[in-house]
Amino acid sequence: MRSIYAIGETVFDIIFKNGQPQAAKPGGAMLNSAVSLGRIGLPVFFISEYASDDVGKIIDGFLAENGVGTGYVDHFIEGKTKLALAFLNERNDANYTFYQDYPEKRLEIDFPTINKEDIILCGSIYAITEEIRRKFREFTTIADENGAIVIYDPNFRPSHSSEREKLIPMIIENMQTASIIRGSDEDFKNIFGAASPDEAWNIVKKYCKSMVYTANAEGVYVRTSGFSGKFPVKQITPVSTIGAGDNFNAGMIAALYGNQVTRDQIDKMGEEMWDKVVSMGVGFATNVCLSYENYISLEFASKYSSASRLQI
Repeated sequence: MRSIYAIGETVFDIIFKNGQPQAAKPGGAMLNSAVSLGRIGLPVFFISEYASDDVGKIIDGFLAENGVGTGYVDHFIEGKTKLALAFLNERNDANYTFYQDYPEKRLEIDFPTINKEDIILCGSIYAITEEIRRKFREFTTIADENGAIVIYDPNFRPSHSSEREKLIPMIIENMQTASIIRGSDEDFKNIFGAASPDEAWNIVKKYCKSMVYTANAEGVYVRTSGFSGKFPVKQITPVSTIGAGDNFNAGMIAALYGNQVTRDQIDKMGEEMWDKVVSMGVGFATNVCLSYENYISLEFASKYSSASRLQI
């Protein structure tokens, strides 16, 4: 049976609206995706690091409750679990302030053995963090060589724009081992200055055969070596957009898993299969935007609680 691995940072999110705290919960892009996949019963494992402090214990318990394997988490002793204060604006988009205290040695774990057709999700600033870069690259390179599907979401925030020139070579390296690049219109604009899906694809196709470009209310664009298409999204009034992209990724993975899509099939898929993949991504993202949760609701997850139900 194929497995799913999400590798990324762990934070504890405290969400503010109008200066008042609204919710506090485990977060981090890959953690959010992993929890949603765990909630629908898929075999998902989290590769990360957080402290053996009170916050870390909350996160451990939460992941266990939601079916996410934590056997590849570095529970470090020196330091504190990272905190993220998220301040929602009038459109319920978030600006962040982070507090972190990591030990000198990072990600001190034995990585899992990756098999053909396993699915790896990676991205965000964690994928281009110098302190864990060597270990991250070794893991994703081996995963690619072993025939896994590697999905890379750069999730590049404007706060990192000052380091853009230094970080771009690492982003490109990550793209070169990916089977799918999934990014937002803002990601591609912030990284490459691309103002449209076609401009982004002209750059991405040098490094990867498949790109999924999400553009909020404008829709989702797919570009591969054999297909070009656009798919609609649901028009909603969001409560919070935190976790929207993360859960689009989770829905996309759920569809690939449920429909038994192999790596060799991805860049050969046509409109029918891409519609299934994108539709599930949009469904997961939409559900998350309707609450302060970072993951799909348990009620929503119950609709997809077995692999057979993921075939849409």
